[in-house]
Amino acid sequence: MARAAEATTVTKGTPVGRRVFLGMVGLAAAGVVFGSKAQDWLEHALAPITSRDGTGLSSFLPVGRFRIYTVTGELPNKSEAEYRLKVGGHVNQPLDLSFADLQAMPPTNLDKDFQCVTGWRVHNVKWVGVRLGDLLTRAGIKPGAGGVEFHSFDGEYTESLTMDQALRPDVIVAYSMDGKTVSSEHGGPVRLYVAPMYGYKSCKWLDGINVVQGEPQPGYWEVRGYDVDGWVGKSNGRDDTPTS
Repeated sequence: MARAAEATTVTKGTPVGRRVFLGMVGLAAAGVVFGSKAQDWLEHALAPITSRDGTGLSSFLPVGRFRIYTVTGELPNKSEAEYRLKVGGHVNQPLDLSFADLQAMPPTNLDKDFQCVTGWRVHNVKWVGVRLGDLLTRAGIKPGAGGVEFHSFDGEYTESLTMDQALRPDVIVAYSMDGKTVSSEHGGPVRLYVAPMYGYKSCKWLDGINVVQGEPQPGYWEVRGYDVDGWVGKSNGRDDTPTS
């Protein structure tokens, strides 16, 4: 399998000086030492630095238990109040949903790992969201639909799943992570979470879900050579490929 990240190397930005980089790594280490409050501060402190100067520092640093990646060199941001999710394409009733609309739907809780294809893993992340299958059922899938394409409001990132994959009970449109609204650093306020697949399949900053006839188009990293079916594999010590 080709190696990738949740949304790997930043494609824009300028080089980061060694002294600056080492200093920021030291700050990240302090977050580990002093606990969650320091990590929360780092998460909010590093984000404006990255989005302001385009250095892509967050692609190198741990924030909380995660490493943060962006393909644009920026971290887009939308508040809960301004967020909208559009579900359309080959459906009977297109949807235009607010953050509150998603919260009003029956929630699904998952306590699952997040596995990046580069090798790092975050254990036992507590996710809350709406099953993608429930959203698609509400929109009404027309006959002949073969898959689903996802779009990010970063303006660049895309992903896709076959219809069978999209209807799995462990694929959700997540609005909460570890007891908090998904932050912009982690792809919020709403992101896709595909539990048994590598992180690059879990589209961050999700604002568009499009049902298509036939096979869906490969996503951002698939057109650059990564596996379309990104099941977590035996190369990382476990096999999450479904048996059926």
